[in-house]
Amino acid sequence: MSALGEGDRSKIAKTGSPVSAKGVKLSGRPIQVVVTKDDHTFELDEDGLEEVLLAHDVRDRKVVVLSVAGAFRKGKSFFLNFCLRFLNAQMGTSDWLGDDGSPLEGFPWRGGAERDTTGILMWSEPFFVTLPTGEQAAVLLMDTQGAFDSVSTVKDCATVFALSTLLSSVQVFNIMLNIQEDDLQHLQLFTEYGRLAMEDSSAKPFQNLHFLIRDWQYPYEFEYGSSGGSKLLDKRLQVVDGQHSELEQLRRHIRSCFNKIGCFLLPHPGLKVATNPHFDGRLSDITADFKSNLRELVPLLLSKQNLVVKEINGTKITGRQLVEYFKAYIKMYQGDELPEPKSMLQATAEANNLTAVASAKDSYTKEMEQICGGDRPYIGPEMLLLQHTRCRENAIRIFSSTRKMGGPEFSQSYLDRLDAEISDLYSNFIRHNESKNIFAAAKTPAVLFFIIVACYFTSGVFGILGLSAVSNIINLAMLLVLVVLGVWVYSRYTGEWRDIGVAVDDIASSLWENVLGPVWMRLMQGGATYAIQQNMVNNNDRKKTQ
Repeated sequence: MSALGEGDRSKIAKTGSPVSAKGVKLSGRPIQVVVTKDDHTFELDEDGLEEVLLAHDVRDRKVVVLSVAGAFRKGKSFFLNFCLRFLNAQMGTSDWLGDDGSPLEGFPWRGGAERDTTGILMWSEPFFVTLPTGEQAAVLLMDTQGAFDSVSTVKDCATVFALSTLLSSVQVFNIMLNIQEDDLQHLQLFTEYGRLAMEDSSAKPFQNLHFLIRDWQYPYEFEYGSSGGSKLLDKRLQVVDGQHSELEQLRRHIRSCFNKIGCFLLPHPGLKVATNPHFDGRLSDITADFKSNLRELVPLLLSKQNLVVKEINGTKITGRQLVEYFKAYIKMYQGDELPEPKSMLQATAEANNLTAVASAKDSYTKEMEQICGGDRPYIGPEMLLLQHTRCRENAIRIFSSTRKMGGPEFSQSYLDRLDAEISDLYSNFIRHNESKNIFAAAKTPAVLFFIIVACYFTSGVFGILGLSAVSNIINLAMLLVLVVLGVWVYSRYTGEWRDIGVAVDDIASSLWENVLGPVWMRLMQGGATYAIQQNMVNNNDRKKTQ
């Protein structure tokens, strides 16, 4: 089982204080089932998870999983501990909130600006209920690492939220003050990241989503509670004529992901809660409005008639099955199968850097096409290299002058990518240009014809010398080269047997470069040397005669 921090241990050690007016002791402790590692990966604590879900009275029982997710330091653990009070008071008790002097115990929580919960925590003691259908179920509570702190990456936040949504039957999305457009955008990103890990299905991928709006400030527009929350939610998710397609798509996406979506507006708990560093959750420090709305909110989520059994692909899940889904989803997010989610800035920076790369590469291609592309005549290798250098510099200048997001360091990798792609294009232009060289195109037949002529004369010489056996072998070789020449001509003319034609070209090039070319160069050098010497001799003879 994963160890919690020292601060967490001190908070957990206090568990056991009375939590209801009847003095019912709180049973259980938080267990960290998903651990956040220093390298921004997540690891499943199988021992801790199995301690809860494979207990003899849980493993074969249907499970109800309530999870709370959202930004860090917004009171998620604080709220969950009131859910613990309700469940611990056996749900039906009207005074489940407890007496005014009892500290709030359960999941680790504290005031302040720094994050407290990491990974995913689960309460060790399930609460057993009989549903209105007569079915037995175990109720589980999960607490999650807060999103958007100074330590977590976008992928960290998306992974935690996705796991929470995948594994819960009711996902509480904890938001401060109001439902804003960025909240909906983050919800879209996180749910889409969760949906990637699921098998394709026509059914909605997730069950219930409940927006919990904390510190609601406008009760004169929408009253506190579920009634005002429903009106606010309908307005925020409304699709109207003339709405921008991006906004419309966002709202349709959210509605398509969940079977049921609700909202609750919760007032501020009071200045003592917000400003007192020694606040320990006593009801005496909390405003009456907050407490009265808690009495409505928690039963709305956890009373017997409102409980939602966890389902995946229409099948109700037991504790034993939930363990396997934990393992499967964690493995999925540990691997490389899923794309990495990115912030809007990073995604935008990537997009306009890629656009700059495409524009620069297009400029290079157009300039080089005018020089050696299509039906343009053959150009010498040195001139082609000179033109390539000029066009490459123009392309880099276009990329560098394009206004891009992300800064120079971010853009450097895309500049390197542009340079590599230009090098590949240049290699293609070299091959295309060489194909226009009539001498290069004639290399293969010239080499084969030279071999045929050489074999013919060599065979004749050996025939004159009476070595008919050697002469016949050379004639056979000549005949074989003639066949190869015929096959090469057929391949070039019809386009068939291309692999054979390429192999013949390679052999001819190798013979030219390693044998015939050097011999030809020596002959040419020897001929030139002889010509120069003869010219010098003739000049000397003329001088003597004069």
